[in-house]
Amino acid sequence: MAECVRVEGSSHSMDKSITLPPDEIFRNLENAKRFAIDIGGSLTKLAYYSTVQHKVAKVRSFDHTAKEVPSDKLYEISVQEEITARLHFIKFENAYIETCLDFIKDHLVNTETKVIKATGGGAHKFKDLIEKKLGLKVDKEDEMTCLIKGCNFVLKNIPHEAFVYAKHADSEFRFQNTHPDIFPYLLVNIGSGVSIVKVESEDKFERIGGSSIGGGTFWGLGALLTKTKRFDELLQLASKGQHTSVDMLVKDIYGGSYGSLGLTGDLIASSFGKSATADKDFSKEDMAKSLLHMISNDIGQLACLYAKLHNLSRVYFGGFFIRGHPVTMHTITYSINFFTKGEVQALFLRHEGYLGAIGAFLKGAEEDNPNQYSWGENYAGSSGLMSVSPDINPMQRARSGTFPFDMLEMDRLERQLVNLPLLQDASSYIPDTVDLTEDALAREYWLSCFEEALDGVVKRAVASQPDIPEAAERAEKFRQKYRHKLQTLRHQPFAYGSLTVRSLLDTREHCLNEFNFPDPYSKIKQRENDVALKYYQKAVKSLEELSWEERQFALVRGVLAGNVFDWGAKAVSDVLESDPEFGFEEAKRQLQERPWLVDAYDQWIERLKGPPHKCALFFVDNSGMDIILGVMPFVRELLCRGTEVVLASNSGPALNDVTNGELQILTERIAAMDPVIQSGLKEDRLTLVQSGSSSPCLDLSRLDKVLAMVVRERQTDLVIIEGMGRAIHTNYYAMLTCESLKMAVIKNSWLADRLGGKLFSVVFKYEDPTRKPSKDTVALTPS
Repeated sequence: MAECVRVEGSSHSMDKSITLPPDEIFRNLENAKRFAIDIGGSLTKLAYYSTVQHKVAKVRSFDHTAKEVPSDKLYEISVQEEITARLHFIKFENAYIETCLDFIKDHLVNTETKVIKATGGGAHKFKDLIEKKLGLKVDKEDEMTCLIKGCNFVLKNIPHEAFVYAKHADSEFRFQNTHPDIFPYLLVNIGSGVSIVKVESEDKFERIGGSSIGGGTFWGLGALLTKTKRFDELLQLASKGQHTSVDMLVKDIYGGSYGSLGLTGDLIASSFGKSATADKDFSKEDMAKSLLHMISNDIGQLACLYAKLHNLSRVYFGGFFIRGHPVTMHTITYSINFFTKGEVQALFLRHEGYLGAIGAFLKGAEEDNPNQYSWGENYAGSSGLMSVSPDINPMQRARSGTFPFDMLEMDRLERQLVNLPLLQDASSYIPDTVDLTEDALAREYWLSCFEEALDGVVKRAVASQPDIPEAAERAEKFRQKYRHKLQTLRHQPFAYGSLTVRSLLDTREHCLNEFNFPDPYSKIKQRENDVALKYYQKAVKSLEELSWEERQFALVRGVLAGNVFDWGAKAVSDVLESDPEFGFEEAKRQLQERPWLVDAYDQWIERLKGPPHKCALFFVDNSGMDIILGVMPFVRELLCRGTEVVLASNSGPALNDVTNGELQILTERIAAMDPVIQSGLKEDRLTLVQSGSSSPCLDLSRLDKVLAMVVRERQTDLVIIEGMGRAIHTNYYAMLTCESLKMAVIKNSWLADRLGGKLFSVVFKYEDPTRKPSKDTVALTPS
């Protein structure tokens, strides 16, 4: 059982005991290397960097000249320890700061730092306490500099960081795609007062304005009017109030709208105007609501004026006045919409509360140059966006006594990630086809689908480590963690940004890695690769005997048949487990006959009769039959046509998808059998590159920088995307500057039915940006 620290009744008005399980809150603290802290008026945000030791699956080719190596084994799999970097951010109320510092001091083992970077108004107040408890020198950093650095960092590294708040919409949180170039933007920081900052680059920003009327004004006047001292309670009062009881409206003066000035009757003409003449007492709720509107409208108008003056369209709001409160976000949003007539949107940030701590940490870590890396949110260790309203978010109030704590974890990625250069408009690119936060029916189905699949995933995880006794215990912990994530997402679909099939898959992969199951399908992939290789030469010979037109169709059917072998699809995994003899020819017979659900095959054939493409970028999918008997013959044909080919595969494992390490070994073995592939490699016309992803899906805005460079250098003019995850759940609507081919087999009955097809229906979508879009397509979103 995890060691716990209990805090009994503090001086804070939330007098209550809380429990701190270290493995849930201060994770990996024993390997913490560097600290930073941001202390505000009521919340403390702690940041630390740690080294995380976890298991990774590696493949190594056998030396087949050695006598002791079994001839039927292509490569060996080993699980090795690897050390990576992780950033931890924890937010808690100041009432718990002393106990938390004690806990940190007791568990620090390997820290190398003698300094803790600090920012925020409370840094001076708690300086002596921090130095006494931790034995670290407090080095205070400029608050605004830290805020801007933190904001730049999250905007660059966390997709769906920014959102628009729409109170009365089906989905309150509408997440925005981060623009490839985040600059310039306006940051309106609403603390006690208001600071309006224009940010032009990583290190160039300017405070261009502000106001003394801010969060402190709302809190102070609110306390005088309502006798309510706590900020959150004041907002709760405001959420229940009716400002029209206190505010004088246009119709109260003119009996209706003021048409000549374009003023509708329900606009506020005078905040608190009725209190001067009405002979009655006003409720606390109504006064709080009127005060909130008055201050929000003032801030909104200021922000709009500065945005217009400096020609800025992106305006982010942050500060303790916001803090994820629906009522403040709604009033700010309304104000911005009104004053700009909808031309500017009020943008809020999922991790707004951490900006100062992130910036302070980055200031202390400049020698390590953290901005040279890409970072990714670790869903397994992050609590996600939580609404502070008890009415909206009942789950957060019941989080086993840990309510005052909120966590964000970010892992340093091995490779720097950038946009695919071939996107038509990177700023409007949306990877995911369906947003489950907006589609309730699809959300309920997929959440249930992933929960029902848990037993199978646990079984597969245990089977991947047969010689490790504690594997079953770790697999059970994985089950509990991922099930808890799914339950959270039922109540808060917006927790990690837009909820999509991709995010559900990625969260599962993160949780598997958290409990040291780096590649649960490694043995399956190894077995299927070994089997498929035995049929490669026979498959190629059969293709060569066909006429040109027959061969083109057979090649496409081969890719589609190979794509059936997807262990991530329950309909397929059930067949593969119950019938080990199910093979490539059986998969072909399962395919839908033409015309397909989406059928642009005729256009593709016409294009092939023209000149060859210069270079094709092929995002591959599964191991085994898919890559060896489906993709490789297709690649072979492209090479024979004079087209260079770049094969992009996952950097890390996900389901039974082929990884770059596995593909290198497979391609070498195929080259030994096939002179076309061999010459392609030798002449550098066939190139294998990592995608930078460890996901069953594909985000074309976060690809390995090396891959992007190869795409440019080879003047790529054809992109091929294969599989349900990469071509259906993501990228179905992706618009490219070159020709594209998206091929997939629908292996989910519910999805097939929704699209008007059946299980094993085929999607074959060919697009040429120089031509009109084909009519042979279906909409993948509900009408």
